[in-house]
Amino acid sequence: MRRRILGGTGISVSEYALGAMMFGGWANSDHDDSVRIIHRALDAGINFVDTADIYSGGESEEIVGKALKGRRDDVVLATKANGAMGDDPNHSGNSRRWITREIENSLRRLGTDHIDLYQIHRPDPHTDIDETLSVLSDLVRAGKIRAIGSSTFPAEQIVEAQWVAERRGHVRFRTEQPPYSLLARGVEAAVLPTAQKYGMGVLTWGPLSAGWLSGRYTKASDIDLSAGRSSLERQKFDPSVPENARKLEAVGKLAAVAADAGLTLPHLATAFVRSHPAVTSVIIGPRTMEQLEDLLAGADAVLDDDVLDRIDEIVPPGTDLNRADSYYVPPALADASLRRRR
Repeated sequence: MRRRILGGTGISVSEYALGAMMFGGWANSDHDDSVRIIHRALDAGINFVDTADIYSGGESEEIVGKALKGRRDDVVLATKANGAMGDDPNHSGNSRRWITREIENSLRRLGTDHIDLYQIHRPDPHTDIDETLSVLSDLVRAGKIRAIGSSTFPAEQIVEAQWVAERRGHVRFRTEQPPYSLLARGVEAAVLPTAQKYGMGVLTWGPLSAGWLSGRYTKASDIDLSAGRSSLERQKFDPSVPENARKLEAVGKLAAVAADAGLTLPHLATAFVRSHPAVTSVIIGPRTMEQLEDLLAGADAVLDDDVLDRIDEIVPPGTDLNRADSYYVPPALADASLRRRR
């Protein structure tokens, strides 16, 4: 497994990071099986593990903590905070009050005394970024965090965070974690160039686009809207939605490109994301050992310019075929009251 340096921190990380969202009640509730999957990834050369407090309500962090016992010093461990960890609105967000409390919860669940990369999972329109960076800086100086990053931040908020850090003397975000895939290329327009400009490491998530690029969807009838993730996020899966019809058409064409290149569609998808010069590590999120083994088999795949040109013809650079796959809607668009004078 090849390594790259994470955002100028001097920390060496594998080109694949193991995402732990599937470990726990959301997907694989068998702790022993999840631990075996984590150990197999580490044995294969992955040294970067990414989780979050919100994944299965903290259960994912607990599973990762079990798996890393005796191996913690060899692993770059990343987690996140922001999502709701209960009904109380103060048990979420990016405030000093919440982060100060939640970092302790994550450390306890993970069974460690420090986190190598602590990320803010989403922007919080109710909290000044100065407040968030201030508490994160204090936690870095206290030795509980080694580096900090953002996740799914738009380019303008990445820039604001960098400027605030410089002007206020805070520790700055060293990484950004955006969604990026063959079907969701919107981050190529501004997020990835902005991260490059500020020397940030980039950890991309969703390379298989929530299963669209797994090879399981070849026609509309393959998409079951009655269960699983597709039932919860119909706007991203319902083939009657024009944007999803475009995705299904693109998947068919991309599968042909993969076949011509001697690759499976998942291997084409992960190799494509790794090929962008801004990307440090690609987060893979297997639920089963079989899925992990398949993804590991494509770790060395490299795409030549001819293949990349064909991909650009199918999904133009900077294009999200379904805007919902960007996973971020600016508050000014999501909240009608912000657009209407009272």
